[in-house]
Amino acid sequence: MNMKQIQQMASDRGIKIARKKKADLIREIQQTEGNFACFGTAGDYCDQFACLFRDMCLIKPKG
Repeated sequence: MNMKQIQQMASDRGIKIARKKKADLIREIQQTEGNFACFGTAGDYCDQFACLFRDMCLIKPKG
């Protein structure tokens, strides 16, 4: 999901998007979903199965 899509999703939920990083916007969206605001902090496991960003969050960086 690219930044424009995330900004649109946040805007649709009434979240102010100005000057916010992608991860911060995702965390605010997570809160509106009723999930923990934890994007990027889970490590290897996440029990938030209904989160829209779960798969994206658990992707391991290449390196």
